[in-house]
Amino acid sequence: MALLERVSTLIRANINDLVDKAEDPEKMIKQVILDMQNQLLQVKTQVAIAIADQHLLEKKQKENDEKTVEWKRKAELAVSKKQDDLARAALERSLSCKQNATNFEQQVADQKIEVENLKNALRRLEQKLEEAQAKSDMLVAQARRTRVVGKTRAAQSAAGDGKHVDTFDRMKQKIARGDAINQAHRELTGDSLEDRFASLEREEEIERLLAEIKNRSASA
Repeated sequence: MALLERVSTLIRANINDLVDKAEDPEKMIKQVILDMQNQLLQVKTQVAIAIADQHLLEKKQKENDEKTVEWKRKAELAVSKKQDDLARAALERSLSCKQNATNFEQQVADQKIEVENLKNALRRLEQKLEEAQAKSDMLVAQARRTRVVGKTRAAQSAAGDGKHVDTFDRMKQKIARGDAINQAHRELTGDSLEDRFASLEREEEIERLLAEIKNRSASA
């Protein structure tokens, strides 16, 4: 994700180096803070979108779970009316809904990983922004002082006491983004022979469920 890459770059930025090289350090510091604020707003928006997508996937999973139960109930009704063909069709729909629910369940798990990655990026950027804002005045003052003092005196001062303003620690961890797995592709990867056997197994499962419903109806 390009957004997370930009955020990671801002987090890793060595502000001291930027201040030393900038022609106008004060302007540069303000720009860095502005960039962080803009990226923070974008990450917040992405977190909200990712959470909304997660809720949508969870809703789809729940709907298919409910449909699985509902179609099985309809199959039982058809059996009670001695309409086996209708019962088989209902069981077919029930199994399809069950498979859809399983696929959505995996997508929900993947989406949760993506949401957590975005939240981690948001927390890290918020922390760096707070540090930048807290130390910006000190950085500006140092930059102005360095311009006033001559290059020779600045070099002697640096060589004499070795004092440097350590603005930001380098980040040692990279923002990791979880791979969102699209379960729909799994349905397209099987070869024709496997599909044929899967179809046979599905028909056998339908017949087993149909017999189970009939047995329960007969014993009721």
